[in-house]
This record gives sequence, structure tokens and C-alpha cells, in this order.
Amino acid sequence: MRNANATKLSRRLFLGAAPAAAVPLSAETAPTASFPGVQFYDQQERKEVLDALESRSLFRWYGPATPNKVASFETELARYMGAKYALALTSGTAALHCALTALEVGPGDEVILPAWTWYSCYNAIVLTGALPVFAEVDESFTLDPEDVARKITPNTRAIMVVHLFGSPADMDRILPLARSKNIKVLEDAAQTVGGQYKGRRLGSIGDVGIYSFQISKVITAGEAGALVTSDPAIFERATRFHDLGQLRPGHKAMLNQPGADWFAGLNYRMNEMTGGVMRAQLGKLDMLLGRLRESATSVRHSIAGLRQATLRRLPDPSGDIGIHVAMLLPDKAARDRFVAGLRAEKVTAGPPSGSVILPVVPYIEKKTTPHRLWPSFQSARGKALRYGAGCCSKSLQIFDRALSIPIGPKYGQAQVDAIVRAVRKVDASLPA
Repeated sequence: MRNANATKLSRRLFLGAAPAAAVPLSAETAPTASFPGVQFYDQQERKEVLDALESRSLFRWYGPATPNKVASFETELARYMGAKYALALTSGTAALHCALTALEVGPGDEVILPAWTWYSCYNAIVLTGALPVFAEVDESFTLDPEDVARKITPNTRAIMVVHLFGSPADMDRILPLARSKNIKVLEDAAQTVGGQYKGRRLGSIGDVGIYSFQISKVITAGEAGALVTSDPAIFERATRFHDLGQLRPGHKAMLNQPGADWFAGLNYRMNEMTGGVMRAQLGKLDMLLGRLRESATSVRHSIAGLRQATLRRLPDPSGDIGIHVAMLLPDKAARDRFVAGLRAEKVTAGPPSGSVILPVVPYIEKKTTPHRLWPSFQSARGKALRYGAGCCSKSLQIFDRALSIPIGPKYGQAQVDAIVRAVRKVDASLPA
């Protein structure tokens, strides 16, 4: 299969697309791009964990003492993101599941998502019983608004906008389209925590937004996630679904007049030790973003005007979080030559990892579900819909041309200069 290698790429390698030996500068002590958040673990995270442990109250709602880590993290995250409510969860995947359920997505509904993203996006839609409808990406690596418009049907319930690889999607074109059709917008900012679009934090722009704090993300507790919204009805449904369908007093107090009844839910609650680590990490997010953006911006400015490669289009360059510098080559062969050249210069580079072209993944192309009568594909529309390369040819072509250079939060001028020298050397040495 054309994308077989891509489907094996792990999201855990998101910030390390090339072999570990190929790092900027050859010294073993050179800063790394891998696992940015954990590079700044210190006494703050240690204190938060020990406080929770010593309280003997690791469950977020009650215990021998009064738990407060998760509740405080939710308050601080909502404030940081510019949203009214935040819900702490066990993972970004759990956040997607809660967000879709909060939007009342279910059997008979369609959700548009980018062909190039991560398994969780597709899986969460299927697990609500809804039908995933793929739209192409453009040279921003995010949703192509023109193709989104073509994929809308009377059954489209939501558009899942994925802010991929640290950069925002073109919200100025997607939001008006969704609003004109009364379609909900779910922002997946799992890979772009803290990013912005024209001054607004990603996740707070649409109806609901989600984040991942898995170990490869900018801030992390190893595994965790969150959801934000300013809509009380969405927040109530999300918090009920993440806690067995009930509404705890702590969240009930935040709602002036709860309106939903108890319904079947799952258990996606965050524990107090995780909440404590995330409080410490959130306090370091601006510092981390500042470091990443400074290095990434310097690299981009210094390699402008290359012979063969063009920089990835950024809908809002100032909102990019700087976790990598991405380029596009004329074709896959040119991309592979460029990658090989950069690796020979000891610069980490490779095709984008931590994401896949989903429609060509075998279980997705075959519509394999948890049960043979799962509702997502039982309707005439679901049975007729075809995945595979035919529904994402543009996305496949862009993926094959894409190259990523990860950026580390502890990179200094030496690493930036090494990347720039290598890129310019390879660009000049390869045949046009």
C-alpha cells in the first residue's frame, strides 16, 4: 500500500521524525526536540505530586482531605485559553469523545474531518455511531475550506478542525461556512496547545476545543487531556459523559441552571496527581512557547527563498507554536533526497510523523468497527461512502512532498545555525 509506512508512524515520535542519532550538532549533550514538556520538570511538578500524595486524596472529588489539584487546573486552563469552562480528562482521545457527545453527535449524523490527522479523530466519530466524512487538506496541512464546502450534506452535524503540527487552520474561512449551515465546530488542538489564531487561543474559537497532554506534547503529564467551551449546555453534557452521566456538585455550582438529565456515560476523570503535574506545566507554557517560536521563526526567516523547497503555508504565522519547521518539495523523490541530505548533515528531519493519511489505513478503508452491526456504516449513505486513496488524492500528494524539522525548546543559536547551514547546503547541492 502506498501509505503503508506512514500508517506505522507513531504519534509518540511526533517531535522526533528521524532516527535519534541524527540530531542538530553531533555532541551527545546537544539539546533534543523530543518530549519538550518533560525537559522542564523540576521541583514544581515534584511538589504538586507530593502534595497530592500526602493528602491521601487522589480522587478528584473527595477523600480524607479536600482535593483541589484538578479543579484548580480546570480554572487555570479555562482562564489561559479564554474560555468559560474547562474539563480535565484522561487523554486527548477521551476529550474528543466527550466533545462529540457534548455536541449531540450520534447515529445518522456526519462529521467532516481532515484526511490527514490522527486515528483518534476518526475513532471518536465512529464510537459515537456517527459517520466520518473525509475532506482534503491544503498546503497548510490543515482542512481545505473549499473541499469542506463540497463535503457538507443535510446530515453534517459537525466539522472537526485539526490544528496540525503546531499551526492553526484557516478559521476565517471555516467558521463562516459552518455558521451559515448551522454546523458545530470542534477544534482539535492536541498538537498545538497554546497556539493562537489572530489573537485567540486555539480551542476557544469554535463551539468546543480539545487538547492532549500526552508525553510528546508541549506540556505533559505523560497522558492527559482537556476540553474547553464557553457554552454551558456543551459543558454540562461533556462533564456528565466523562463521569458516568452524573453532574457532581463542583461542576453543578459552575452552571446557573443545569438542564440535562442523567444519561449513560463513561469514566474519563483526571486524578489529583495528574492535575498537579498539569498545573505546574501550564505555568511554564508561555516560556516553552517563547523558546520554540524564537528558534522556529529564526530558522524560517533564514531559509526563505530556497531553490527547491517552499515553506509550509501558515494561516497565521504568529499563532504557530514553533514545534517544527515544515517544507514542501516538488515531489516525493525530491523530498526523500532532501531528507537524506539533512540527515547526512546530522540534522533531524523526515516525513511528518505523529499523523497519517487516514482513508488509506486498512481498517478504515474496510470500515472495520467494534461490532459488525455498528451503526456508523449501516445506513445507505454509510454503505455507499468509499474511503481509500480515491477520496484523498490531494492529501496524499501533499503528504508525500512534506518534510519536517523538529524544533526543541532548549535549542540555542548553535542549533539554529546548524539547521540553517544544513538546509541551505542541501538545497544548493541537489539537482533542481
